[in-house]
Formats: sequence, structure tokens, C-alpha cells
Amino acid sequence: MSDNAPVNAGRLRQSVARWCFGDIPANRFYATLQELGVVGVDLADESEWDTAQHYGITPCMIMGGGSFGPPPIGSDRMFGGAIGWNDPANHAALIESMQLQIAKAAQNGLPAIIGLFGDRQGRDDETGIAHCVAGISQVVPLLEQHGVMLALELLNSRVDHPDYQGDNSAFGVEVCRRLGSANVKLVYDAYHMQIMEGNLISTLRQNIDYIGHIHVAGVPGRHEIDERQEVNWRAVATAIADLGFSGYVGHEWIPTGSDPLADLARAVATLTV
Repeated sequence: MSDNAPVNAGRLRQSVARWCFGDIPANRFYATLQELGVVGVDLADESEWDTAQHYGITPCMIMGGGSFGPPPIGSDRMFGGAIGWNDPANHAALIESMQLQIAKAAQNGLPAIIGLFGDRQGRDDETGIAHCVAGISQVVPLLEQHGVMLALELLNSRVDHPDYQGDNSAFGVEVCRRLGSANVKLVYDAYHMQIMEGNLISTLRQNIDYIGHIHVAGVPGRHEIDERQEVNWRAVATAIADLGFSGYVGHEWIPTGSDPLADLARAVATLTV
């Protein structure tokens, strides 16, 4: 642990997605997070977990509950199709992956594993929900035993993830409701949900009991949360804090400026309420 005293970043526990700042060396990245009062890192490679924890940063969400295929050849998309729980053909591999990652999370004191609902591929919502529940229910006892959360991510199907089935809050909430476990919740990605349904603050208020992790990024573009964006992120942050949300609120945006860490500092300040 660094000798530097932690900085108070307000009422929210902020985190940062490592992949968005992958060009920054690990020690500089985590030291900066500590200086900013950020307390978590999303989707950090296992090779960086010790470094993050040295600086007092928790790897608060790790991979293990779904994945993306490669983007189509010639496409400008960053990700290919989503491999998730709505397809029973994926269940055996996902359960095996979850068993491994739950053990690692428990051993290292890490709170959550990210999961994906998967691409629709012609399934109606009831079928997709039922398949998700059938698969995830097989790992719920292990999640509960070790105190680890499976955080299922809501993504947009209009811009970034064509055909993704979990592209609306109601779908994700129904999966969580049927499972009935405090160890299975949603990643409410406000960037994606602004694209799909808007009404962020009301949706958060109505569904906060089913939300375990929150992501933010500027709309449009998935870049810095600043005055160029259509969402009043400070108002959203205040609403989240007023709800007493105790999970992490993660910055998952792609920097465009010449000084990404300075842009991150401004974004952290925006969410410091």
C-alpha cells in the first residue's frame, strides 16, 4: 500500500475501466487513480491485480461471465458478437469459467464478475430470459457461498452491439427478479441505456435494488463526460448518491485528448458529489 493518504472523492465509489487507458503504464495509472480518490478498477488483467491493490485500488469487476467474439472483418466496430447466458449452448463453458473466476475473486477479495446476456439470434425475450435464468441459477449457490456478485451488463443494440438481447432495463431486471439472489445484479451502463431508452435518473430510482455496478461514458461517442455530451452527468451522479448506492460507478469512456489522465481528473470531479 502506498503511504499517500486516500483522497475523498465524494459519496460515490468511483472506478475506471482499465481497457480505456491501456496505453498508460500500470504504476502510473494506479498511482493517478489513488491521487484522484478513485477506489476501483474495472476489467484489469489478472497480472495487474497486485499492483492495483498496492495503490489501494480494488479490481472491482473481473472477466468471467461472458465474452465477445472478434469484430467482423472490415467493420469499424470494436467488438464482435456477445457470447452469453441466453444461449444454452454456452452454459457449460460459462459455468466452468465462472467457477474458476469465483474462486479467484474470493481468494483475492474481489467483489464482482461481469457477465453478458448474449446476442438475440432470433430469440424472443421470454425465451432469452428463461435461458439466462436456467444457466445462471447453476452458479448462484457458489456466488452466494463466496460472497461474489455476477454483474450482468446492459448494452445498446443500436450503435455498438447489434442484436444484443439485454438492451433494455426491463429485460435485465426480469432476469434478476426471477433469480432472486442479491449476488446477481445488473451493470447499468448509462451510456448504453441513454442510447436505448434515456430517462436515466427515473430508471435508476425504480430499479436500484437490481443494480450492482454502474458505468458512465459521454453520449454521443463514448468519450469524455464533459460539456460536449447530452447528459448532465453531475445530476445523474447526485441522483445515484442520493439513492445510497454502495456499488462502484465506473468511468468506461475512451479518451480523445492529448492528456487522458487530466481528462480523467475532470471526469472524476464531475462525479464527485
